[in-house]
Amino acid sequence: MISFKQLPLEAKAAVAAGVVFFSMTLSRSYLAEKLDLRMRHWFMRVQMALFANALMLIGSLHVWRSTVTTFSRSSAASSLCFLPWKIAVFMFLALTHSSFFTLLFLVAEEPYFFSLAAYTCLGAYILLIFFLFTLGSVEQAYKFLAGRGAKAGAGSKNRTAMKPVLAVMLTLVLTVVGLLNASQPPAVNTVEIPVHKLPSTMNNLKVVLLSDIHLGPTVGKTKLAMIVRMVKALKPDITVIVGDLTDSEAEIIRPAVEPLGELNSPLGTYFVTGNHEYYTSDVSNWFELLKSFNIRPLHNENVKIVSPKSAADWFCLAGVDDIEADVLRYSGHGMDLKKALRGCSSEHAIVLLAHQPMAAKWALQERPDINLILSGHTHGGQMFPLNAGAYFLNPFFVGLYKVGQNTFVYVSPGTMYFGIPMRLGSRAEITEIILRAP
Repeated sequence: MISFKQLPLEAKAAVAAGVVFFSMTLSRSYLAEKLDLRMRHWFMRVQMALFANALMLIGSLHVWRSTVTTFSRSSAASSLCFLPWKIAVFMFLALTHSSFFTLLFLVAEEPYFFSLAAYTCLGAYILLIFFLFTLGSVEQAYKFLAGRGAKAGAGSKNRTAMKPVLAVMLTLVLTVVGLLNASQPPAVNTVEIPVHKLPSTMNNLKVVLLSDIHLGPTVGKTKLAMIVRMVKALKPDITVIVGDLTDSEAEIIRPAVEPLGELNSPLGTYFVTGNHEYYTSDVSNWFELLKSFNIRPLHNENVKIVSPKSAADWFCLAGVDDIEADVLRYSGHGMDLKKALRGCSSEHAIVLLAHQPMAAKWALQERPDINLILSGHTHGGQMFPLNAGAYFLNPFFVGLYKVGQNTFVYVSPGTMYFGIPMRLGSRAEITEIILRAP
């Protein structure tokens, strides 16, 4: 029987990840009784960071062997550039592994340079792992198709050496492209949506949709102030924020939130929780903070949006808690559609705010008379190659979907980004929705 000491480093990292994950599962019910909500979730976030790092260690060992060990046995090892290269790779991996911990310890009004560097390295790390795996698979396929004779000789060694070089070059290029794309202001996307039973007096009502701003280690007050200026320039009748506004506690990041106080939509500004609000374990304080800025949280509840032209004309705007609240057993929270739509009948148009597209799917299964659902969460995948995973994991990915005869779902690609300050294959967006009466 092989002992733990005899296992390869990758296997040891996998075992460590398994142990952390098992401890997370066991401690969830135990901590619920021993710690208060805030401490329990903080401890679980530390566990999650350790779990992610244990898993990433497997990839980091592969990166090190591909980009350093491969060349240590060649003439390149005697080059003056080899030592600086080893140091650079080590620092790159160290920053990558520190990224998850900046979310716990380095959050302020504006992002720290260290946090930006760490999350940039995390984005580059994802790209590098992808290219190393893809090029390695191509190399193995070539060897298989070419036959055993292709495995030996100088040509084979050159191909092996070229694989990490090409992977690093592609990673560098796409990292720069992703950083430049994410640094641009969000695009303003205007979408016209017909809303069944919307009163004619409310035709052309303008709703601005914001989602997934993720105030935290890499998004601060400056970017939020820019978003608020862009929203004000659009002069919306209603502004809605459909979750993941923040990744930190209200007290820590309060100065960064102040620009939200400048939103002054005449028919109100509304907010529903996303999964990341529950990760902060500080939802109640966030609700109070948002209320101080005249932003109304819709906590499984609804409001009547009355036409400025006729008090008799209105539609129902409802919001549900994010479905992650149930998974985290967050007391007093969880998606409750019946409560959220109490008093909303099919005689009037119904617009629902629900952070996750999965919640939108569940809502339509229960209440197919909902006319429009506004969601976010997916980020449009945010960056290649994560786009594919986001596409397959969500019933609605990004953009406008028609469901049945009289229902539409719109999924925002996000107004900023989470952590990694990069976008590849997606673009941050402020959505200007024009509601059309039938």
